Amino acid sequence: MDDILSWLRDRPTYAGQIVADRTVPAREPSFADIELEPRLRSSLEAEGIDRLYEHQAAAIEAIRDGDNAVIATETASGKSLAYTVPAFENAMAHGGRTLYIGPQNALIADQESSLSELARGLGFGSRVSVASYTGRLSKSEKRAVRDRRPTVLLSNPDMLHYALLPHAHRLWEWFFSSLELVVIDEVHSYRGVFGTQVALLMRRLNRLCERYDSSPQFVCCSATIGNPVEHAGRITGHDPDSFQLVDTDTSGHGPRQWVLWNPPEYEDDWQARGSGRRRSSHTEAKRLFCDLLTAGYQTLTFTRARQAAERYATESAKELRDRGQHDLAGQVRAYQAALGHDTRREIEADLHSGTLRGVWSTNALELGVDVGGLDAVVMDGYPGTRMSAFQQAGRAGRGDDPALVVLIGGEDQLDQYLMRNPDAFFDADPERAISNPENEMLLPDHVAAAAAENWLSVDDERHFGGPFPDIISRLESDGQLERRSTDDGIRWTYAGGDSPQHRMSLRTIGDREIKLLDGRSNETIASLPLADALRDAHEGAIYHQQGQTYEVSSLDLDRDTAILQPTWADYYTQVLTDKSMTVNADLLETSLSGHPDASVRFADVTMTERVTGFQRKDRRTGNTIGDGMLDLPETTLRTKALYYTLPPDLEVAIRADRSDDVFNGGIHAAEHGMISLFPFSLLCDRGDIGGISTPYHPHTDRPTVFIYDGYPGGVGLTRAGYGIVEELMTRTADMIDACDCADGCPSCVQSPQCGNANEPLSKAPAVEQLRALSVQKDERGDHST
Repeated sequence: MDDILSWLRDRPTYAGQIVADRTVPAREPSFADIELEPRLRSSLEAEGIDRLYEHQAAAIEAIRDGDNAVIATETASGKSLAYTVPAFENAMAHGGRTLYIGPQNALIADQESSLSELARGLGFGSRVSVASYTGRLSKSEKRAVRDRRPTVLLSNPDMLHYALLPHAHRLWEWFFSSLELVVIDEVHSYRGVFGTQVALLMRRLNRLCERYDSSPQFVCCSATIGNPVEHAGRITGHDPDSFQLVDTDTSGHGPRQWVLWNPPEYEDDWQARGSGRRRSSHTEAKRLFCDLLTAGYQTLTFTRARQAAERYATESAKELRDRGQHDLAGQVRAYQAALGHDTRREIEADLHSGTLRGVWSTNALELGVDVGGLDAVVMDGYPGTRMSAFQQAGRAGRGDDPALVVLIGGEDQLDQYLMRNPDAFFDADPERAISNPENEMLLPDHVAAAAAENWLSVDDERHFGGPFPDIISRLESDGQLERRSTDDGIRWTYAGGDSPQHRMSLRTIGDREIKLLDGRSNETIASLPLADALRDAHEGAIYHQQGQTYEVSSLDLDRDTAILQPTWADYYTQVLTDKSMTVNADLLETSLSGHPDASVRFADVTMTERVTGFQRKDRRTGNTIGDGMLDLPETTLRTKALYYTLPPDLEVAIRADRSDDVFNGGIHAAEHGMISLFPFSLLCDRGDIGGISTPYHPHTDRPTVFIYDGYPGGVGLTRAGYGIVEELMTRTADMIDACDCADGCPSCVQSPQCGNANEPLSKAPAVEQLRALSVQKDERGDHST
């Protein structure tokens, strides 16, 4: 890898683009002796596994001791074996059953294949049988699974929600009454809205297991995150103290060479140096991908979108043919979740065997699907979290062989912050996973679903938390629950005539959706929640779907439809909005260390927004080339927010010799910057957070910056942000101050989601206010955090 790194540095087209590199040294594996059932040991040996890693043995012993467990180790470290052994032991000893929950059907299929192969090696009469139960099965195939009564059942949260829990009393009593182990794979992926929904789903599972006198243990497998035990407890509904944490990875790997790669700034006539605009990470990734393949390195490149993976694989193959590498061009494929099962398995097998030399993939290959170890991994843009970056990097490295990992930065704030602060990328604490199972917007539907699955009692407050009594009262008043008096106390049963489970989706909050129709065929090509549709599917909007570009010709809110027509438009659209914020109740308040009169508050708020118009922007330059007015209804979002104000003396100091526009631009820039760095500490996307900054707010009588959770009721993001707000302020000030652009750019304070067209924005007053609020001065007058 030293040779390839020197070659990259010496290439004129790559000059100056490697901003940092770090070698992760090789690690020798550490093994442990552990007693195994003889047939199981023989089956493992037949698969080439004659010893277990220390962390695998530690997890198995914890589960054998009756504890819940969290296994938080690297990709390809053998986490699956840590739950497979106790699952098979339970089945072999007394027919005990295991429920495996995976986030993606591709991962479920991979697990079913490997577990079935291992089960076959046990021989006749082992009582271990493996089956998956997903929406891809036909009715007859599902019936066959139920008739077989497998001891290891693999499924996903949606099937647990729609198919298993609602029919437990009729179809699945045999399963839940003997359930002993619940495995939640990739538990770090259950965060935000989806994580909150799954956390409530698990509470329904827990109470149903109680109904059938079973008390399964939970095993959660996770990537490296900042709060694995806390997160596992929140998702499963079990006391975090009941979990044993196994997070010391004792598997082995060869040396791994990390490279942080920053594309150069544009120097074209239309964009002057210092603008912060950089050459596309896609262009850099494609060129590097082809160079690595040509040099003989089997390479996997990660990009964010499905269509991007397909397009860049095609373009890379064309580039290789242009170079005369025709055989190599035929060994490049794209991998993404929408591919058919057989196609995905073919690509995985060809990667594992080395027949396939290069793949462009979405994060579908970030998960635990076995593809062996590759020579190089390239990331086309920062994947959004360090957790994902290290998961993706874990795909590089075959045995003791060295491997190369290249992270190519995009031009937005977080990418560029990491390019300027590589130590923060490598050494900062892992991000925390956040969910909120007490979200009062989601709880009623889950309580209603729980009542349909099994009657409710006052004791269910321990499952659903403090809001439970009020929710019961509301549902009873609405006629969804019926109260009954029994010898054992009051019970509530579901009184609705529909299926409460099918009334909600685990992936969203809210039930009004706008269908997007292809104007040529009137077929539905997608659907969006109302608030998203007002922003993305208004008349005149440019919308992308499955590689096709559309323009929205009409939006009909009476019929909840939008008509889209294909277009060759080479611009994109961005809405303009008016927002206002009402503080319903202040919930928490804490002082800020930088100023005696400054504090940050956490509050219940209502955000009101109206889309007033939109701009057409040149795809290449980002310059505005046109605009349009819109007359759309306002929407409201009741959620949670953190906010801070500027004390009078600080406002006076910042306003001195500055115009109102510059002052307003300072609080606006601070808001944008803080939102952009939320994902540095918390597992989220920038789009999960919104903000409002105002020079005067009636609730505070002061200049105020609000940062709000972008989902009804809040999913815990701003509550977590409230706890780290000074760290966030300091990091944001450093990011803005370090950017050498003149007036603000995509790398520091501009936001692609800004409803005010990124105006006004002022960097210097943003840095001044953030430092003043979050940093103490020592006796010499120097700043110190």
